Amino acid sequence: MKNIWLVIPCYNEEKVLPETSKRLKIIMERMIEANKISPESKIVFVNDGSKDKTWNIIKELHNENKIFSGINLSRNRGHQNALLAGLLTSKDYADAVISLDADLQDDVEVIEKFIDQFYNGYDVVYGVRSSRKKDTFFKRFTAESFYKVMKFLGVDIVFNHADYRLMSKRALEGLEKYGEVNLFLRGIVPLIGFPSTIVEYERNERFAGESKYPLKKMLAFAFNGITSFSVKPIRMILNIGFMLFFISVAMMIWSVIAKIVGGTVVGWTSLMISIWMIGGIQLISIGFIGEYIGKIYEETKKRPRYIIESFLK
Repeated sequence: MKNIWLVIPCYNEEKVLPETSKRLKIIMERMIEANKISPESKIVFVNDGSKDKTWNIIKELHNENKIFSGINLSRNRGHQNALLAGLLTSKDYADAVISLDADLQDDVEVIEKFIDQFYNGYDVVYGVRSSRKKDTFFKRFTAESFYKVMKFLGVDIVFNHADYRLMSKRALEGLEKYGEVNLFLRGIVPLIGFPSTIVEYERNERFAGESKYPLKKMLAFAFNGITSFSVKPIRMILNIGFMLFFISVAMMIWSVIAKIVGGTVVGWTSLMISIWMIGGIQLISIGFIGEYIGKIYEETKKRPRYIIESFLK
């Protein structure tokens, strides 16, 4: 029997935690009774600097039943850092770790399928949505476009996979070697290697509470993923620069010829459009380059990605 730990990042999840803990406890105890996993297996909630009663609820759950464990971060560090804190802490105790969100949108009934694939020899098992029929057109279009853009930019990413996955101890040891501050785990995990497979599931509606990823945060997360894993945007800027240079040469030749043949060039509208267009492209280009420079600055400081205040084993 293998020691399996579940890692669930939490930020202001007091409304959903009682139900989440109840469902996960039933599933874990069922597998323990069937001798599928070790009785030492745990459910670990990672409190990411919540402002509500999340940490108090986690402590109460731990006191009631030792199957529940808790990690309390010293301050809010964001979903990816909280998830990493849970994964790397659990690595020292578990044979494999399954990460999932606290809102019950990830179908917890497929956890057993993850473990089956782990026993079949896979070090990484990705939870992949079977469809996006429940999403709005806008959500479906933007999400699928994001994965396609990432693939186009050369990022090895699993289509329709978020952070619902199983990782073996040796896969987590590989993950620990990646020291970057700008985390995008969906892109990092495939780089580790080792045998992997997928488990399909149907994503549910959020059980309670508010989404921690409104449109603004989703766009920021997507932009961070793109700039953390590909330099193609900078190369695209270079290509645009060359293209504009050749267009300007062509316009210069055309203007000289028009002057020689005595043609009248009005050109005010096209001139204004050109100035604004080139100015906009320059600002966007500077912004992209600045984003990469900012990431370099953050990485060179070598600040800790998280600090654990307390750990309830």
